[in-house]
Amino acid sequence: MADNNFDPRNSAPVPPQGSGFAPQPTQRTTYVAPAPAPKSGRGRTFATAFIGAGLACALAFGGFAAYNTATGKSSTGSVVLGSSSNGDITASASGESSELAEQVANKVLPSVVAIDVYQGSSSGSMLGRSSGGSQTLQQTSLGSGVIISSDGYILTNYHVVQGADALKVTADGQTYDATVVGTDETTDLAVVKIDASNLTAIEIGSSANLKQGQWVMTVGSPFGLEQSVATGIVSATSRTISVSNSDSSSGYSAGSGSSTIYTNMIQTDAAINPGNSGGALVDENGKLIGINAVIESYSGNYSGVGFAIPVDYAMNIAQQIIDGKTPTHAQLGITTISVTSDLNQRYNLGSDSGAYVNSVSGAAQSAGLQEGDIITKVDGTQVTSSTDLIAAVRSHNVGDTVTVTYLRNGQEQTAQVTLQSDEDTSKSLSEELGTQYGWGWGNSGSSYSGNGASSNAA
Repeated sequence: MADNNFDPRNSAPVPPQGSGFAPQPTQRTTYVAPAPAPKSGRGRTFATAFIGAGLACALAFGGFAAYNTATGKSSTGSVVLGSSSNGDITASASGESSELAEQVANKVLPSVVAIDVYQGSSSGSMLGRSSGGSQTLQQTSLGSGVIISSDGYILTNYHVVQGADALKVTADGQTYDATVVGTDETTDLAVVKIDASNLTAIEIGSSANLKQGQWVMTVGSPFGLEQSVATGIVSATSRTISVSNSDSSSGYSAGSGSSTIYTNMIQTDAAINPGNSGGALVDENGKLIGINAVIESYSGNYSGVGFAIPVDYAMNIAQQIIDGKTPTHAQLGITTISVTSDLNQRYNLGSDSGAYVNSVSGAAQSAGLQEGDIITKVDGTQVTSSTDLIAAVRSHNVGDTVTVTYLRNGQEQTAQVTLQSDEDTSKSLSEELGTQYGWGWGNSGSSYSGNGASSNAA
């Protein structure tokens, strides 16, 4: 039901999230790029702070069959996702750039929404305890989303809706209450639903064959400026990046050196700013190729390096969520520490790089891997760190058998490992890590620190 008169009971200005955190000018920082605080002019306070990435620390994409982009439908789902049309835009990227941008924007803008996030607070509280005051809603952040079905399913980032007590979605000039259908913390994706019909679903493209230099457009609500577009190119594909969880704006602490790992990301120089998260990255035909998620910046704002989740992965996750399934992700069933030359010199490991097996269970244990092994390759893909290992594993499906090359006592050996899902491995890993380190383990993976090194699940 459209609701154009929604007014939170407490409309006082919202202080910027994470105020007081300011990256040093000479320090490059990778940010999850979700949402500025509410902007002025609509009872909001304009700010550039980010919601921190309070995600578990082994975030990675892959392990799923590609979405069927030819028909705009999934192979198993009952809901038709994506536009039923399949039209190309007549202007070419090599032609008049303004003409192309105008046509793409006209096609895509009706399919991209603004998401306002509200959290409840109790009035009359003291020392963290409620004194019986009424519950109020305060707008804490905002982001973007992409309409993927005409009946109101919307794809966005997990970190956009994380912790929300209420959501408002502005679509095609109307404001709707929204509910969270499901989330997948591991891939930083979420699906929300509004009660609407005849919406303009976006046309689904493919991220399988993207090329460096390819023309793209970002669409979303940077700084709350709804229905904004920016153009650029694909700067690179298959990027693996790490987002630190240690900054004070995140409100998340998982031990020294913890980080969130994103893999297989599309890098673009098209502008991505706070509020763009969950919005669309589209190609020259206005087809969705990615979901905007992360920026690399010294300041926290656009600096020419942004990242989007590939649509082939994102749509498969969305379909699983809509079908009521819990998305699963491929894992070996081990935790690892990145090998460095310093660690090699200190502990005489026999290698200056690789992923040191810190604990092992499940499929990896059955295949013969042991604590102390150093993994150097997965199916021929070089592994120089724990991050490389996560990326290599998550490029496969649950149930795939991979060849793991490792060093044991200086001798190279191989093992055939059938990849399990994180559902299968998380319990045994949490029990082992809980015994060794005294704190829990999330289903999507995590990291902990010990002996000056950070360990990650793979």
